[in-house]
Amino acid sequence: MYSVLKKILFQLDPETSHHVALHFLQLANLTHLPRLLYKAPAQPCTVMNLHFKNPIGLAAGLDKNADYIDALAALDFGFIEIGTVTPKPQTGNPLPRLFRLTEQEAIINRMGFNNKGIDYVVARLEKTKYRGILGINIGKNKDTPLEHAIDDYLMGFRAFWKYASYITINISSPNTPGLRDLQQDDILNALLITLKQEQQTIFLNHKKYVPLVVKISPDISGEALNAMASVFLKQKIDGVIATNTTIERNNVEHSPYKNESGGLSGRPLLEKSNQIVSQLYALLQDNIPIIASGGVMDKASAKQKFAAGAKLVQVYSGFIYSGPVIVKQLLHRH
Repeated sequence: MYSVLKKILFQLDPETSHHVALHFLQLANLTHLPRLLYKAPAQPCTVMNLHFKNPIGLAAGLDKNADYIDALAALDFGFIEIGTVTPKPQTGNPLPRLFRLTEQEAIINRMGFNNKGIDYVVARLEKTKYRGILGINIGKNKDTPLEHAIDDYLMGFRAFWKYASYITINISSPNTPGLRDLQQDDILNALLITLKQEQQTIFLNHKKYVPLVVKISPDISGEALNAMASVFLKQKIDGVIATNTTIERNNVEHSPYKNESGGLSGRPLLEKSNQIVSQLYALLQDNIPIIASGGVMDKASAKQKFAAGAKLVQVYSGFIYSGPVIVKQLLHRH
C-alpha cells in the first residue's frame, strides 16, 4: 500500500508531501486500519525507568506540533518524540528548505525549528488520547541570544513536564545559528545544572520524575565528545540521543542537492552516527543509556546501532522511505 502512495507523494514537493502524508495517515486512523496492518510484535524493554513496548521510536521532526500523535501511535512505535518546540512560534527558514535525495535514501533539511510554539502544543497535548511513551523535544527561539538560551529551555521544561515521559533538549540542530555552541562543555555544564535543578524541583513538588535527554551532533571531534560525556556523567543526565543531522556531504557527491545547506539525514549518515554511538558508549558504558538515531533504514542498520551500544533507536528518514512497515522490520533484528 505504501509503495503506491510513495510514488504519488514523491512526485510532490517534499514539504507538501510531508503534510499530505500526515493528513492521509490521520484520515486512515479513523478507520482503525493502520492498527490492523502495522501491529508490531511486542518487545518490551525498560530504559530510563520507563517501560517501552518496543525499542523502536519515531524521531522528532516529523510531528513538530503534536498534531498527529494519535495517528502515529497507530503504527505501533515503541515511543514517539514530537518537536522541536520553541517558546514562541516561529516560521523557520525560507522555502525551499527540504530536499529529498532519493537515490541516496537521504534528506537535507534546513527547516529552522518551524513550529507553533509552546501554547499551541500544550493545547494539542491536552487533547491527545495517546498514553504511550512520549518524548518532547525543546529548543530555543532563533532570536534568543545564546546567553539567554537557558531561559527558553526552562520555559519548555516547565510547560511540558506534565505531558512528557521524557524531555529532550536539542542543542545540535545545524539550522539555528549558534545553537551548537551550547555543546561546549562549560556552557553545556551550566545549562544542565539549571535544568537538573528544575527537574528535581518538579519531582519534589509533584512526585513526577521526568528524564532529561540531550540530543548531540555527529559533527563533533573525539575530544569534544569526551568533554561532553564527562559533563553528562557529572550532571547525571538520563539519556543521550546520538545523533542529529550532519553538515558533511559524504556519500551524496552525485546528488544535485549536494550543495544545499542544512542537515543531512538518512543512509549516508549511518556510518558517521554509528561511530559517535560506539565512542559514546565506550565513555558512558551503561551509566547513561544511548538512543541511536541517524541512518536507521532497515534491519541491518538497526542491528548496527544496538551492537554499538544503543538501548533504543529512532527513525525518521527510514520511515519516509520505507513507510509504516519499518517498525515491524526493525523489531526482527535478532
